[in-house]
Amino acid sequence: MCLLKVLFVLVTVAAACAGVCNGGVTSPFVRKSQPSTCMPIDTFPPPPGYNAPEQVHITQGDLDGKSMIISWVTPLEREPNYVIFWEANSNNKHKVYSRITSYRYYNYDSGYIHHATIKGLKHDTLYNYQLGTGDAVRRFSFTTPPKVGPDVPYTFGVIGDLGQTYDSNQTFEHYYSNPKGQAVLFAGDLSYADDHPYHNNNRWDSWGRFVEKSMAYQPWIWTAGNHEIDFAPELGESVPFKPYMHRYHVPYKASKSTSPLWYSY
Repeated sequence: MCLLKVLFVLVTVAAACAGVCNGGVTSPFVRKSQPSTCMPIDTFPPPPGYNAPEQVHITQGDLDGKSMIISWVTPLEREPNYVIFWEANSNNKHKVYSRITSYRYYNYDSGYIHHATIKGLKHDTLYNYQLGTGDAVRRFSFTTPPKVGPDVPYTFGVIGDLGQTYDSNQTFEHYYSNPKGQAVLFAGDLSYADDHPYHNNNRWDSWGRFVEKSMAYQPWIWTAGNHEIDFAPELGESVPFKPYMHRYHVPYKASKSTSPLWYSY
């Protein structure tokens, strides 16, 4: 279950849309009664290359779509700690350095988690970006949203409670195979690491690799659910939301919020 305020906003938006649009039936999906089975943790292995950037994801970095937060993990070393980006129709490249964080949860030590904020982007423009060096270089791209206006189309997918089961993969592929989606509103409950013994934080890593092929190329706009709390005093873990807050940065200060758990665009 997601946080109450976010649920209220989503329900309000859904109710408002219901009166003006009818998307019809888009999926024949019927939920099974039996529990879903988790995919093996090594289903999505790390990319090749020494210290290769992984779990790459982006989210919009401001209120009007001219900034992007690029996030990734390097498993072994802090560097390289920068992203190189450029307009797709230009050779003029720019470099932005990341802020690096890491954390320990029970008997798990995270890799080096990078967050780099790119600013001054143009609306509705394709950008390429590059992470890593040598045989570990990885390249991605994204398109910025259109300029804000009263009648500007922009298509969101809405996903929540995804986890990393075989059914999760079916849900994710259903969205990924639809070319209409330009961004994802993620309504909480990401990795379900807390469903595993000792809140196995390796499941945060496997989840980041699982959904990377979408969230590295289009903004996923996050909110936290109860599965992100990770409050486990019996494990010596009494700081709520620790893994989520380290891994998934959001532009909460742009909307003058005092907490990354509450923000707006």
